Amino acid sequence: MNSPAWFEVGDVASIPSPALLLYRSRIEENLRQMVAIAGEPARLRPHIKTHKLPEVLQLQLALGITQFKCATLAEAEMAARVAVPDLLLAYQPVGPTVEGIAALARAFPRTRFSVLCDDAGALQHLSKTWCSLRSANDKKTRPQPGLEVLLDLDVGQHRTGVPPGEKAVELYRLLASLPAIKPGGLHAYDGHISNPDPAERAAACDAAFAPVQALRRQLTAAGLPVPRVVAGGTPTFPFHARRPDVECSPGTCVLWDGSCAANVSELPFLPAALVLTRVISKPSSNRLCLDLGHKAVAAEMPQPRVQFLNLENATPVTHSEEHLVVETPHSGEFNLGDCLYGLPRHICPTVALHAEAVVIDGAKSAARWRVVARARQLTI
Repeated sequence: MNSPAWFEVGDVASIPSPALLLYRSRIEENLRQMVAIAGEPARLRPHIKTHKLPEVLQLQLALGITQFKCATLAEAEMAARVAVPDLLLAYQPVGPTVEGIAALARAFPRTRFSVLCDDAGALQHLSKTWCSLRSANDKKTRPQPGLEVLLDLDVGQHRTGVPPGEKAVELYRLLASLPAIKPGGLHAYDGHISNPDPAERAAACDAAFAPVQALRRQLTAAGLPVPRVVAGGTPTFPFHARRPDVECSPGTCVLWDGSCAANVSELPFLPAALVLTRVISKPSSNRLCLDLGHKAVAAEMPQPRVQFLNLENATPVTHSEEHLVVETPHSGEFNLGDCLYGLPRHICPTVALHAEAVVIDGAKSAARWRVVARARQLTI
């Protein structure tokens, strides 16, 4: 008799589907590999948008990781409630978010907050808000320290940031001149670089990062402080880890997914998050209908959006709110209610679709972890 595959859950009959499964031992191994690639925990500033879980933050803190990066105020609040020492909101604060980050700084003084900016008006708004916060604190307690702001650089993704160059120097000078905020360094996310060939990916990463290094030299030569450079995501993590003066911010490698498995397969990370689904109908002799709709697995990617570990040759036919229909020559081997285990193509937005994750330990469900930071609203 064949032994169960690593992903099979002994008490799967008790788990309603669709469900998000997290394999604890694999998460812990991925975290160890992350530290090993970085060389030491101090080199890391991992992104928490992938998992959105306080329990995973606690595992990272236990390994000595003290610096983190997030994308939303809800993620920032979750991290602050776990008392992370240092947190970067890697998103330019605008509108109510400016007051939101100030509220977090007031409520959680044990966490040092920093933010990104790429616009003069946004810098001035932050300065004005932090001046008001500092003035209010003067009347009650010790003054609020200056907010560190990192200049967000566009190194090729063309999503946010300014290109390294004269405009970047101008903005950094403005940042250094404004009251109540202070230069925190540079941020360079190269998420557009995911070449499957490691040598080509390394060359693209080095080419994109060279102007960042030149900008840092130019700023420091002008007497402007550049305390840190935060760079990269999972695909370029090992290349930035070779640079001793860079904080690395991988995220997806904590859980891994189908996209990373295909594009950066040389990295030593394990799939640690799967979606559980069941056959709910057999509409024809070669089709299975599964309860894995848009609400259970991220749908922003082209098909296939999920790879089934216990069903080969499954071709997606239709994908709707609550259903996924696949065509497979193996449909006759499945009955209604049978379970499939799927590796999502993109795990980060998949996690956000689930209110809780089922934690698998020792091939059995061991706990439920609430996906706290899938929310958008502050609770303070």
